[in-house]
Amino acid sequence: MDNVLIIGCGDIGRRVARLVRERGGRVTALVRNPARGEELEQLGIATTAGDLDRPETLAGLPTRGTTVCYLAPPPGGGFTDPRVRTFCAAAGAGLEPTKVVYVSTSGVYGDCGDLPVTEETPVNPQTARARRRVDAETTLLAWGAERGVAVVILRVTGIYGPGRLPLERLRRGHPVLRPEEAPVTNRIHADDLARVCLAAADKGVAGEIFNVSDGHPGTMTEYFNAVADALGLPRPPQVSWEEAQQVMEPLMLTYFQERRRLDNRKMRERLGIELRYPTLTEGLRASLGEEKG
Repeated sequence: MDNVLIIGCGDIGRRVARLVRERGGRVTALVRNPARGEELEQLGIATTAGDLDRPETLAGLPTRGTTVCYLAPPPGGGFTDPRVRTFCAAAGAGLEPTKVVYVSTSGVYGDCGDLPVTEETPVNPQTARARRRVDAETTLLAWGAERGVAVVILRVTGIYGPGRLPLERLRRGHPVLRPEEAPVTNRIHADDLARVCLAAADKGVAGEIFNVSDGHPGTMTEYFNAVADALGLPRPPQVSWEEAQQVMEPLMLTYFQERRRLDNRKMRERLGIELRYPTLTEGLRASLGEEKG
């Protein structure tokens, strides 16, 4: 962890970078926007220019001997992730990193009903978005095995935290499903996810997969209601599933179509993670305090 390269340095990437720098490590972030690079450099994060959608710009990607935290999402459309393939090609012979921590999604499991979802649960992606993530995982694991690079997969659930709360949706009165129809989902606070990324880099071994959640499943309706209550806003209107298909955006509908109860035991035990925000109540309190501060 002395030298970390972050691919996709948004909110979570900045949190990871801060933790690495607190430990005395060096952080470099891949950026395609010069203005973005200036912003990150002001935070003490070195940058390297390149665009995963333009392979010719990655010739000097400084991957050799680094720990890579790969946070970049796949592009929209299709069932594959060409960006991951571009990254693997850029980290060619003699330029391989030591380890790659890939932040994926729990959506790769699909709809699992009320059964507990462990890392042994077979993937069953039911959306194009999830299929792209499965492709990225498979590509990276195969590349890592071939090139001697330890690849660790984090299957992450809904991320929340300061700057990530559904404030605008609440203010605009976007609807949610009735409680009795809302499927169970999972969450993780952004700060805890950043800590898990570092722990996976420290302790994860080649081919390992970890579910990342706070271990307290709940519905999205409960989540929106809790945020509204904490802010003193009206709770969102509730609709039936039939009504939702008429009034909700297609992307939002996909989040209400699958049920999962993630088991985070392996994350806690293997990586030694003691969550800072094990429940939504604690996480929301901290998130709102930081936003107001």
